[in-house]
Formats: sequence, structure tokens, C-alpha cells
Amino acid sequence: MHLEHLFSPIRLGRMEVRNRLVMPPMSVNFGVDEQGFVTERHWTYLAVRAMAGTGMIVVGGGAVHPDGLDLPKMPRVWDDRFIPGLSRLAAEVKKHGARIGLQLLHGGRQAFHGRRVAPSALPSLAVVKGVPRELKRDEIKELVACHAEAARRARDAGFDFVEIHAAHGYLISEFLAPNANQRTDDYGGSFENRTRFLLEILAAIKDRCGSDYPMGVRYNGEDYVDGGWILREALRLGPLLETAGADWLHVSAGVYGSQPVTIPSMYEPFGCFAHLAEAVKQVVSIPVIAVGRIKDPVMADRLIAEGKADLVSMGRAHIADPELAAKAAQGRLQEIRPCIGCCRGCIESVLALEEATCVMNPEMGREYLLGKTAAHAPQSKRILVVGAGPAGLSCARLLALRGHRVVVVEERDRPGGALVYASKPPGRGELWEMIEYFLAELKRLGVEIRLKTIIDKAMARELAPGVVVVASGANPRLPQLPGLFDSGLNLSTVLDVLSGEVAPGPRVVVLGSDQAAMVTADFLAQGPRAVAVLGGEHFAPELAPNDRTSLRRRLDKAGVRLYKRAFIREFMADGLIIEHQNGREALTGFRDLVIAEGFRPERRAAEMFVRLGIETHFLGDAKSPRTLLEITAEADELGRAL
Repeated sequence: MHLEHLFSPIRLGRMEVRNRLVMPPMSVNFGVDEQGFVTERHWTYLAVRAMAGTGMIVVGGGAVHPDGLDLPKMPRVWDDRFIPGLSRLAAEVKKHGARIGLQLLHGGRQAFHGRRVAPSALPSLAVVKGVPRELKRDEIKELVACHAEAARRARDAGFDFVEIHAAHGYLISEFLAPNANQRTDDYGGSFENRTRFLLEILAAIKDRCGSDYPMGVRYNGEDYVDGGWILREALRLGPLLETAGADWLHVSAGVYGSQPVTIPSMYEPFGCFAHLAEAVKQVVSIPVIAVGRIKDPVMADRLIAEGKADLVSMGRAHIADPELAAKAAQGRLQEIRPCIGCCRGCIESVLALEEATCVMNPEMGREYLLGKTAAHAPQSKRILVVGAGPAGLSCARLLALRGHRVVVVEERDRPGGALVYASKPPGRGELWEMIEYFLAELKRLGVEIRLKTIIDKAMARELAPGVVVVASGANPRLPQLPGLFDSGLNLSTVLDVLSGEVAPGPRVVVLGSDQAAMVTADFLAQGPRAVAVLGGEHFAPELAPNDRTSLRRRLDKAGVRLYKRAFIREFMADGLIIEHQNGREALTGFRDLVIAEGFRPERRAAEMFVRLGIETHFLGDAKSPRTLLEITAEADELGRAL
């Protein structure tokens, strides 16, 4: 498919960009050393995406002031000593034809440290705890100058442009939003006063760097919180930014604590913020960039073709597949490694002050060590992978890429393992894209997959593997609860329910509170059922907060009752008596109990290979039931080690 709109050139101010595909700024919390200098890790991470053909790349978060440091390992741009490292980064990206820019950021009350400042002494709505110090007027003037000097350093370092971060609840966004800015001076109150700080920054940058130095503004179309910045004001501000010299507007949404969140999970629709860019585009003549769960190049092309945006940001899509641009431009859409919207390796890790990674792309951030392609194995081996779930398929792909002869066997009549079931609940279907991608890759690489195949000695002799990877998954763990199997309740597991083999009645108890329990409760609640979940200390702790927040909202809306620290104390003829953190309660009429008490590894096949003296490795849930993030990382490590 020829994506003529996405891959057509465009001019932003005096800057010509080879196509409309943007890798937006994303904080990754790696590639910066202890002194704050960017390292090879950071520039290689960006350069491989430039090499693939992305038109415009924005470095995520260049801190303009020490107090504005959003994350420990983000690029610094508050002193000239950082220019040499930034120069190397800019040069490494530019040599591949991409336009490289630096986002200018002050974290405001959402910064990770204890020296937070803000327009008003009001705490962040979520994630970051503590009350920031209110900025004085002279400090505001100083921060205007800091942004201008940071832009000058970016220009001197060879960056093609800068983009001001006025979105997502950081400092400038806080000045804009009435709920965050309660000042009574000329920087607070009226629309004119709340926008003054941003407009002064634009003027200072133009004065310091020259009127023709390309500069864009990323700002929210909506904050999506009560009393926050709204689209009506965004439409009013757009023309003012254009008049002030902005060469483009990058329209996003959300702050810490908003719904939807800034980094939307798989529960949110694709292009969930694109309507905001479309609205802004109607009131300005400069180019507008759309963003928000856009991972399909076809959708990106359509947004431009329909006049809803001039460029399209595809953030996590670039994390998941560094070759996104090349594959899209060449029509190799089936080869694009998809972002599945899980938020685990990217935003959850970063907010935990850890390094970003990716469920779909464990190589992310290690490009400087691994190179562009997987190293060929010194010796081609015949490797048998037992299990066609995400762990087995992921490892098989990498093994085949490295030149091994791989066969995958699966007892069931279809591949996918646990994701066959995990992708069934509402909003979770995107998980299946992982399996579709791996299956397409294994077909392309010529890997044989044998379904409905039980391994025995005869087959082991036939296949004669030199190495076996056991990725046979896990089975539900049954609780040791006295009287459970004599209770008269209709018992089933999450797999029974999600497979459709069991259809519980109108009043159902789910025993357990892990991810499987919670999404199964959501699945059950879509029918005319009353659902109660008997949980532990936390609900769905394996999910990223962005994902879990959306799920909890769904469960609340459906009326699902969640009981924390709950135990079954007695079975009755028409239900059961439970004890939970708020006391004792009878659940009358609940005759169905769905067990979601975790999983235990399935390792039967492994014992035979060990007895036969064949080198055997455990992988995924067969080793220990864990999350997809851990499983795919482990599959990558094993695939490179064999």
C-alpha cells in the first residue's frame, strides 16, 4: 500500500521535512550519565529510527532548569557544558536524513524530586506526592530566560528545531490550567494572564535564536480533569501562538490523574486525541500534528488525507518497532511489530523511575549493544520449541533470525497459549496482535509449527533436536479451601469461562484479584450478571497503572463489587459467607464460583527430554508464571544465548 500522504514532504517554517511521520518526545529515563550528559545509548536509540526513514524526531524532555528535572536520566540543557553531548546526538540522527529537535521541558509540580515549583502551591493530582513551592515573579522571568537559553544551546548543538512542552500538566501547562494556577497577579486568573508565561517564552526564544529558527509548541487540547484546560481555550490560544511565531502546533491531551490519561491504554480508542488536532487545525494556518494511540500507518495517512492533521505522531509505535517508517513506506505492513497498548515497559517503568523498555521490543534501549540485526549464531542448531504461546513464539522468531533450524510444537489445536484467553475480555483484543505478529514472522522465516501435537519419545527421536526450549505455559492453580469441592457451588476456572466452555449463572463470585481475575470479572459483567470479586491486598497489580485505571472504571460502571482482603468463611445452601476488610457479609444467591488463584507451571514434556540427555531450557510460564514484559525479555535473552 502506497501511503502517499504520510510519506510526502512538508515545510515547517524554513525547515523542510522529508515526510509527515513524527517520533514525538518520550521520556525513556536512560542514555544519560550521572553528570547529566547524553550517551551513546541515547543517540543510537534515536538514530536507528532515523535510519529507517522517520521524518521528524523530537528528543523527549530537555530540562531547562535543575528544578524542572522531570526524571533522573533526562537530557539536561540548562548549561553550556551539555552542548558537546547534545551535538553528538543531533549529528548521529541528522546523518540519516531525519530532522532532529529538542523538547524544552520544565516538570513543574510533576517533577520527580523534592524541589518542585509551580505557579501555585497545589499538589499534583496523581503520581507525584507533595506540595510544590509557588514561584515568585522574578523566578518566572528567570524561567522565561532559561527556556530561551536552552533553545540557543539546542541551536548551537545542531538541532534543527525546538519544541516547547506546554502540555501534560508540566509547568507551562500548569500556568494555563485554572485548577493549577490560582495566582492573583498578572500570571493568573484571566485567559490573557494564564497564557502570558508561554507567550513570553516564545518571544524570548525568537529574540535569542532568531526569528527563522524553527520552533513548535506542544500543548493540550483538553486536560480531561475538572477545572482544567479545555478545548475552547485551546482554540483561542492557537492563533495567538501562530502570531507569536510558532511554526507548528503539536496537539495532545491529559495530565497526571486525567481520564483518559496522557499515555492511553488499550481500553482507549485509536486516535483518541486526533479530534483535538482537527479542531485546532480549523483556526490556524500553520501545520498541526496529531497524536494519541495512533499506531497504524494507514490510519496516520488517512488523518492527513482527510485534512484532520498535517503530520502524525506515532510514539509507542516507534518504541515497539524502530523500523516502522521503512516497513510502512515499503508496504510491509504485516511486518510491523505492533504496540499492544499495555503501558508496561514504557510509561509504567518510567514513572517508577526505571529505564523504559517494551513488551514487544526487548531490544529497546539496547540498540547500541545489539546492533541493527540479531547476530548470526556461530553454529546452526536444530531447536525444538515446545509451546506456541507468546514466550515460545517470541523465542522461536529470534532463534530463526539467528540461523537456527526451529520447529514449534503445540498440544492445542491453535497457537497463542494464554493469550487465546487473555485477549477475550472487553478491551483486551489488542493482545492477540502479538500472536498474529509472531505467526506472520515465523511464516516469513520458514519456521514449522505443528499443532495438536503431543511430544513423546518417538517424536523426539524423529525431530532429533540438539536443544529443547520448554515454553508449555501454565495451568490454573486450585485453592486448598476446606469444603470447597463439597460446597455444591458450580466451580470453574478463568480459562473455563474465557474459553466459553462454562457460562456461569446470574450471580458470580470470582475468587482472586490478579490480572486474570479482574479481566474475567469484566468479561462476566458484560452480561446481565451480578459479579463479586474476593481479592487480596491489591487488585490487578500486574497491570500498568494506566491500564488498571481504565479497567477499574469499567468495573465500577458495571457495578462489580470488589472485596479487599476477603476470605470465604462458610458455604451456605444459597451462597457463601465472606469476611473482608470491612467486616463479615453473606453473598446470597451466588451459586457460581470462578477460581482465579494464579497458575502453576506445566512441565510434563520437559522431564522426558532431561531423561534423554537433551539440553533443555525452561521459558515463560513453564519456568514461572509472570507478566508478558518479563516473559518476552527472557525469550529475547534465551534466543540470543543459544
